[in-house]
Amino acid sequence: MVPAYLVRHPPPPTISQHMYSINGPPLAPARTIKPASEMSKDFFRNMRDLQNSMDDFSSFHDGVLKFLTPATNFSNEPLSSTLFLCMFILTCILFIGSHLVPWRLLSLIVCWLAIALGHPSVQEVVLSSREEHIRPHERKAQTWLDSWIARDIVLDAPPETREVEIFELQRRKGGLSGEWESWMFSSGPFDPLSPQRIAGDRPKGTRFFEDVAAPRGWEWGDKKWVLDLGSKEWVEERMVQGVEVEVEGERWVSDLILSETDNAARARQKVVSEWEEGSPAVNIGEWRRRRWIRTVRRKVVDKRLDAVN
Repeated sequence: MVPAYLVRHPPPPTISQHMYSINGPPLAPARTIKPASEMSKDFFRNMRDLQNSMDDFSSFHDGVLKFLTPATNFSNEPLSSTLFLCMFILTCILFIGSHLVPWRLLSLIVCWLAIALGHPSVQEVVLSSREEHIRPHERKAQTWLDSWIARDIVLDAPPETREVEIFELQRRKGGLSGEWESWMFSSGPFDPLSPQRIAGDRPKGTRFFEDVAAPRGWEWGDKKWVLDLGSKEWVEERMVQGVEVEVEGERWVSDLILSETDNAARARQKVVSEWEEGSPAVNIGEWRRRRWIRTVRRKVVDKRLDAVN
């Protein structure tokens, strides 16, 4: 701003041995910077200076990333966890005692040190001191840090495991009096009140057990599927209505066809917990299903792919 003020208050045209006064009203208009034309020398000089400054910024940015990224991107998870723990403890300490730190004096010292380090003579002294006093102890400090991390930072927790389900659907062949045939394996039970049944759609899934894949990012934790023997429990949890539950045997949950006489009585029941002896076969509907379960665990990322990325 000082040069801009001197432009508006220029010195007298004749050279004087005394200092001229800069008081009073402005004597000249303010200077405005006009953009250089595209084919002028100033335009190409500005482009050259911009490219040089961007190159310096890119080199500085790449250097910072090269220094910080290996310690903070959890490629070395024990080291990154140790750094995070130290930063968390330091943050808690600063929340408590930050008012005791002379921030103004500290900022002044840091700024003066940064300016002093730009001098070549100071840089030579700092580099020579580092080679003489710090370099011999770096390996010892690194060994102590690695041993402390290996002893106190425990990251061998087992991967997360969950339970997935699949429903085996069967349909009567040749009407309500026919035999049951395997239809497909679906992610939903396809019960009488499901949105697909109400909309008149067909169930979605796969024809064969072997085609059922684990969810993305997970892998199978067991070798095979296990039949869920608690058919009554999952029917009650899903509040499935209009079905008959088999609590023994193959654990099928079959649709019911309600007659006009017992429609009002059965409408009040959410689940029929067991087979009724002597119930006519005409009461069993067209579809039946049973639930299979299997354990999955989180998939571990290949270290070779992690190193490439």
